[in-house]
Formats: sequence, structure tokens, C-alpha cells
Amino acid sequence: MKSTPAILVRRVKRGRMDSYSSLLLRRVREDLLMNVIKTAIEGVVIIEPRIFNDPRGYFFESFSQREFDEKVGPIRFVQDNESMSRYGVMRGLHFQRPPLAQSKLMRCVRGAVLDVAVDIRKGSPTYGQHVAVELSEENHRQFFIPKGMAHGFAVLSDIAIFQYKCDEFYHPEAEGGISILDKSLGIDWHIPVDQAILSEKDTKHPLLNDFDSPFTL
Repeated sequence: MKSTPAILVRRVKRGRMDSYSSLLLRRVREDLLMNVIKTAIEGVVIIEPRIFNDPRGYFFESFSQREFDEKVGPIRFVQDNESMSRYGVMRGLHFQRPPLAQSKLMRCVRGAVLDVAVDIRKGSPTYGQHVAVELSEENHRQFFIPKGMAHGFAVLSDIAIFQYKCDEFYHPEAEGGISILDKSLGIDWHIPVDQAILSEKDTKHPLLNDFDSPFTL
């Protein structure tokens, strides 16, 4: 965590908040509120909010358009979704085809999930590779994936409530997917996959090697 510069603290105490000090205070505040962690796949990031705890409980900013624009990118989300699932449920690996592709910002507000993004952009140096992160009500982490990723998650707790933002509306005609059970992806789902609960639709997606991606760099 970054500390407030001593000169700024002195100016605040003395009531001398010139324009430079105000700007500096704003930048320090923003740096403290949202930590963005880059991953092995370009554009895929983990976001850790600053949690303010006191005897009453806690508070944090779960989303700030201004900070997101500055630290991740100028994305405009248009739809929020929520799902509830029980232990062992696996959903994915989903995407929407261009020109209706979606970027997503995920969080888990109850329980815990393993959230995964697979790079399916032709020409990408990380094509077929994945990033996995545990999202939970305790760590408050968020996971951002840009267009060109296949997304899925596995439920690690008894119950999980999963929320995510999308920058494009849902279009069933543009739905696509690759198999969440594809062993060639090398994903450790942290649950017994042979006992996983999948929708019928998710059992019919092709393996990555049999898949012709609509995404290119």
C-alpha cells in the first residue's frame, strides 16, 4: 500500500490545499482504492479493491468508472448478470462471436469459485493458454477478461452467487463455446471433474483442437 506523501499531510493539516495538493491527494486516494494485477495473458487482469474495515463491518468501492478507465481501459458496461450455483457446478467455456463479443468483469459475492479465462484469439502468443483465479466473498477480488476469451467457472463452496458486468448485451444467436472438460487446456478446476454438474449445452461444445475461433489479433 502506498503512503500519503509527508508534504501533502502537512498541507492538509495546515489547510493549505492548492490545486497541486488536491490533485496529488486524489491520485493517492485512487491508488489506494484499486490494485490492478497483470496476468500472463495480455488484457486479462485481477482487481483487488481496498477494503475499509471498522467495528461496524467493512466498506469498499466495488466499481468506479473513472478508475476503471484509467487503470484498465475505457470500457462501458451495459448489462449486469447474476447466477446462483451449488458445489460442483461448472459453467463454460463461453463467449459471444464478433461483432457482438463481450468483455466481462466478474466477482463472487457469496461463496467461492475458480474463474478461468482461455485465450482463443488466433495469432495470439498465448493462444490456448489460460488464467485461473479464485474469487470469493472473502477476498473480494474481481477478474476482467477482454473480448477474445472463453470464460468459465467452477463452484468451490456449498453455494456461490456470481455477478458479472458485460460491455455488450446478451445475444443468443452469437453464443459460442469450447469444452470446459478439454484436458488439453491443462486447467486444474480444484474439484472432481468427473463428478461435475454441467448443463446439456455445455457438454456439447467442441475441444480446442476441433475449434475454429472467430477471433483474431
